[in-house]
Amino acid sequence: MDTIVSYLVLYFVIWACIYLLTSNLRSRKSAARLPPGPYSFPIIGNLHQVGQNPHQSYAKLSKTYGPLMSLKLGSKATVLVSSANVAREVLQKYDQMFSGRSATGAAHTLDHHKVSMVWLPVSSQWRNLRKMCKENIFATQRLDTSQGLRQEKLQELRDYLHRSSVSRKAVNVGDAAFTTSLNLISRTLFSKDFADYDSDSSQELQEIVWGVMKNVGAFNLSDYFPVLRVIDPQGIMRDAKFYFQKLFDIFDDIINERLQVRGASETKKNDLLEALLDHSIKNEFEFGSNDLKHLLLDLFVAGADTTSTTVEWAMAELLRSPDKFAKARAELKEIIGQEEVVQESDISRLPYLQAVIKETFRLHPAAPLLVPHKANEDVEINGYIVPKNTQVLINAWASGRDPTTWSDPEIFEPERFLDRDIDARGQHFELIPFGAGRRICPGLPLAYRMVHLMLAAFIHNIDWKLEEGMKPEDLDMDEKFGLSVPKALPLEAIPVKL
Repeated sequence: MDTIVSYLVLYFVIWACIYLLTSNLRSRKSAARLPPGPYSFPIIGNLHQVGQNPHQSYAKLSKTYGPLMSLKLGSKATVLVSSANVAREVLQKYDQMFSGRSATGAAHTLDHHKVSMVWLPVSSQWRNLRKMCKENIFATQRLDTSQGLRQEKLQELRDYLHRSSVSRKAVNVGDAAFTTSLNLISRTLFSKDFADYDSDSSQELQEIVWGVMKNVGAFNLSDYFPVLRVIDPQGIMRDAKFYFQKLFDIFDDIINERLQVRGASETKKNDLLEALLDHSIKNEFEFGSNDLKHLLLDLFVAGADTTSTTVEWAMAELLRSPDKFAKARAELKEIIGQEEVVQESDISRLPYLQAVIKETFRLHPAAPLLVPHKANEDVEINGYIVPKNTQVLINAWASGRDPTTWSDPEIFEPERFLDRDIDARGQHFELIPFGAGRRICPGLPLAYRMVHLMLAAFIHNIDWKLEEGMKPEDLDMDEKFGLSVPKALPLEAIPVKL
């Protein structure tokens, strides 16, 4: 063991020396054209400036070095984009040149990066996956057809909140939103529920999904010093494999059960798994069983976690602003009525509810740095060169708090969207929680419906009381960083039925 450690140390020292020599040569050639940034130390670069919440640290640095900023994160050259104008350059004007992906080490787990629609480079394989999702999963007609499933799950949420109001029991808003999201996704995909409210199964699945999101988005030394991947010093690769395999085992059981049912009966379920199995059988060389499991992981994890995270943040902001809460609830009562429930077709008739969601996206984008992009070639932006293979991070969190774009950017003010023609679907770069351009999140059509309907279920005909006399302004709003960013301290409150 001592010999192995000695070899590793020697290897690291040799690698560090080579890195220093080559990086000095490269820096002499290109530093004058790189975007501005803070001084980077030998070997570690700017890693010491990242902090526990990188999106916040990068936002602070951008105030000094500008909205297009270069950093050296270990051996990884990185460019940070922190304004809507520069984001437009990257994601629209030079979309093709920045369409590559900088996959984290954890995204390599079980070769996920080789088949995942999220991490694949733009290629025929990626285009086929996007086309299949657009036609078989997120097409308007298919979503309209399956909205009855989602209404059933939303009614279960309303029933749970009613039971909690009767018993005066505090609700963990994030857990309730996650259980609803999980069942909305699992019903749409598999025609079955994965969890119950206040159940151990829900907690276990939430732990698995968050485990995937946390490890894929975690600060991993191996991402910045590739020599460390062999020893995995933080155990991130080990943990990622554990959580990935847990989900794959669940998917294997469901797929095998469905194949047995298909073999014994000609009756088919009207869900997405059925459509994906049909596609897989017809195109087995293009889309096999392994591709199916990795796609299910992408859909399952992203859909369940980001939606529930957004709803929890929206509820936290509304409970901190009772006047905004009352206004959103009054709109629902006026437009929908006291006894009716919100349908997906009603969303367009609820401008204030939409404004609340947009304001939540602005202040709390579920993925504050989006998914890392990579430059496919040298690109000139604003007189600076972004070199080929540079990792490019779009700081949507910083753009949402940019004082040159937003007045009083730290204040939760949904009214700002009532007189501004801005949406969150990738056309207005001031607000891009789903990304933009060709790498925009393909699940946007479903997520848009789910987040509005779920928030409406939490506030329609319900008042909320904070525990133990807590004042609204005392609510903790700290974040917990991963590929998504939920509240660090879960939001708990008592529903009061009106």
